[in-house]
Amino acid sequence: MGRAKKVVLAYSGGVDTSVCIPYLQHEWGVEEVITLAADLGQGDELEPVKEKALKSGASESLVADVKESFVQDYAFPAIQANALYENRYPLGTALARPLIAKVLVETAQNYGADAIAHGCTGKGNDQVRFDVSCTALNPKLKILAPAREWGMSREQTIAYGEKFGIPAPVKKSSPYSIDKNLLGRSIEAGILEDPANEPPEEIYEMTKAVADAPNEPEYLEIGFEKGIPVAINGTVKTPVQLIQEINTIVGNHGIGRIDMIENRLVGIKSREIYESPAMVVLINAHRDLESLTLTADVTQYKRGLEETYTKLVYNGLWYSPLKNAIDAFIQQTQIRVSGVVRLKLFKGNATIVGRCSENTLYTPDLATYGAEDQFDHKAAEGFIYVWGLPTRIWAQYNRD
Repeated sequence: MGRAKKVVLAYSGGVDTSVCIPYLQHEWGVEEVITLAADLGQGDELEPVKEKALKSGASESLVADVKESFVQDYAFPAIQANALYENRYPLGTALARPLIAKVLVETAQNYGADAIAHGCTGKGNDQVRFDVSCTALNPKLKILAPAREWGMSREQTIAYGEKFGIPAPVKKSSPYSIDKNLLGRSIEAGILEDPANEPPEEIYEMTKAVADAPNEPEYLEIGFEKGIPVAINGTVKTPVQLIQEINTIVGNHGIGRIDMIENRLVGIKSREIYESPAMVVLINAHRDLESLTLTADVTQYKRGLEETYTKLVYNGLWYSPLKNAIDAFIQQTQIRVSGVVRLKLFKGNATIVGRCSENTLYTPDLATYGAEDQFDHKAAEGFIYVWGLPTRIWAQYNRD
């Protein structure tokens, strides 16, 4: 008995999502499968992907260009939140999932579908992100995950697809599982599954090896308006241009590689390799500009909320009430975060060497040790007495 009549399937053109089409129709009795491929700047030609879906049995094959929204509505808020999962991973893949879910739900509603589907397995984070995001946006839609339930090996999946005219991969597939979009690449599997193995140079695409990076440093200035990066070296860029150009500039210097043991939401530790040149540099630059423009208490309190924000996004809760509440706090903090941050790029490092802002809270005549010093040194003695009073009293009553 079919679980749904009309389904919108998140489609990548790979083996699993292609096999999902006949599987949904022949095993689960779905009458019509509409595929949706999201163009997130992965650089692939999506026309062949569109054609493959139709040949695999889709009634309609759609491609949604969501690059602008991806950067403006997902990447930039994450930069404002300094979002680094486990203080390292800038959420390049995780940020794409709520956007894909949003487009899936909108398409299902436009086409009168009663379900959405995806090709995620039962071990990864993406199944959670898709399921929870789609439920948050439209709890009435059914969510189908054939690859989570069919129990076929990769060889069996390919053989099943061949029965319905889906060609097997022509060449030996890469041993690596790779996800790519505008914000970067994630690479896992193959020899990377042993955390003791050094990643081979062949897995990298967006970043040069440090040995091959230029032998002279390059300076990069990033302009921010209310916490959002808007300019490179004084020239205003569109959101997509800005990410693409910074990826190229800093990747050329071998900046943006991450090799980490990551704690997945489902309880598994996973060895992950990421390339995310622009996001790594932009988050570091943004955090530095905040140090110049935010008060100490706001900066310190925000750090705790940043960690919560990052976990919410990683764990698929982009559309949750808590995330919305934290968003409101972060937007309030960003009103003054405008200015320019200057970085020195050299051999795998992006070192911040300068920053300036019209909203700076740095006061030279208070900070200086020179003759211009306006700080009232006499006030320090009374301040220290009051500040240290609880410690003094404790010590008096607790001496041995």
